[in-house]
Amino acid sequence: MSTANWHHPQLSRRTALQAGAIGLLGMGSNHLEQLQAATPASTLSGGGKAKTCIYIFLSGGLTQHESFDLKPDAPAEVRGDFNPAPTSTPGIQISEHLPGLAKRSEKWAICRSLTHPTNGHTLGHFYMLTGRSVPPPGFRGDRKPRSSDWPSIASIVGDALPPQNNNLPPAIVLPERLVHWSGGVIPGAYGGVMGRHRDPFFIEASPYGDPMWRGAYPEYTFPNQSKKPPKDADARTYQAPSLKFPSGMNRQRLGDRLSLLETIDAQRAAMENSAIASQYDKNRQSVISMLADAKVRRAFDVTKAEEKIQERYGKNSFGWSLLMAYRLVEAGVNLIQVNLGNNETWDTHGDAFPRLKDKLFPPTDKALCALLDDLESNGLLDSTLIVMAGEFGRTPKLSTLSESFHGPGRDHWGAVQTVFFAGGGVQGGNVIGSSDKIGGYPASSPQLPDNMAATIYHALGIPPTAVWHDEVSRPHQIYHAKPIPGLLG
Repeated sequence: MSTANWHHPQLSRRTALQAGAIGLLGMGSNHLEQLQAATPASTLSGGGKAKTCIYIFLSGGLTQHESFDLKPDAPAEVRGDFNPAPTSTPGIQISEHLPGLAKRSEKWAICRSLTHPTNGHTLGHFYMLTGRSVPPPGFRGDRKPRSSDWPSIASIVGDALPPQNNNLPPAIVLPERLVHWSGGVIPGAYGGVMGRHRDPFFIEASPYGDPMWRGAYPEYTFPNQSKKPPKDADARTYQAPSLKFPSGMNRQRLGDRLSLLETIDAQRAAMENSAIASQYDKNRQSVISMLADAKVRRAFDVTKAEEKIQERYGKNSFGWSLLMAYRLVEAGVNLIQVNLGNNETWDTHGDAFPRLKDKLFPPTDKALCALLDDLESNGLLDSTLIVMAGEFGRTPKLSTLSESFHGPGRDHWGAVQTVFFAGGGVQGGNVIGSSDKIGGYPASSPQLPDNMAATIYHALGIPPTAVWHDEVSRPHQIYHAKPIPGLLG
């Protein structure tokens, strides 16, 4: 099987190593603390038509009853406050508070019957980010990513497909790592048994901040517990990564600086043959290549986009993140995972209806519609698969945690959730599967996270016989189920 290497033609390996530390070049790596160099990737062929996947992850768990699978005929303690609204596709109804998506139903499809066997946040994240519905041997669930974890969907795609753009990593996660409010890092988004060198590239544009604040800041924030709000206001500021030449530095001066640094070549000769030097070189070369590509720098600088563009997406963390995802599609990234809301923002245990109506659905509906429109108008929707899911759904029955919230919400529920798909060969205006009368369990066509992952791989043209190889060349299968039937054309 032939391979394609992620390389950077602007600067040779020796030149980048001679440059030494980023400080010697006068550059700032800012948010790029753990650049991961790409490894050889298999050149594959398959049946899919997509070149890129945007995986929108709603940490906390989107409620199916209030979004894409309303139950208006169920008892009051099940159906909730929201009404179903017609879409542009006859027979398909979704929440009245997602009007933009309702008008664009011909562009998307939903699977109402995805299921997995946990109600826990950590394991639910793990299942949905790895596309595996069983934990690996020795999995502890203690919010510490380990080398024994299954690899993430992002890591597998990043390794399996040749890069479209040699100046960018093949798989990127933005705008932040998923960190639990206790401070633990949610596992599932990393290379795991594939090795840390196959971790996706993390763009940390959204600072962690006070974990008791949630939502799409600065316009749509809310406290974790309504009755116990933080003492201080949410002070987070969305920061595009600093990928620019420092003051007084330009390409000519960069070249002069690199030439000057050739004089220290002898001092680094001994390092060049070591594994540490190899990784050191690749990390620095990644930054230099990004700096040299104006399209790449533009992709990250979303807070300075034209005002009308920011207005269409929304001037908030959700809007900026999906705008960055769109620009990374333009720049040629194979998979972009967009985490909309850290600290389990979508974990609506209480005050669910005002939070969804006023704080969560408006920025999501607006930004996702802008993304769909831009991809379509620029001829990229057919080659870009969009998937949107959380770690689980929510309980059929409402409940109220009176010590923390004024109104009711829903608890964790892995038995069923709705997953959203668009572009990339998806047959729009389509519903796959169904849940029962109270939205508690699949009633038809049950699907696993494994099927969702297989759908992504198939859409991207990765064949079902594809494997990845570990460091001693042992093959590991990529597919663990078949793609969701009836979803892709």
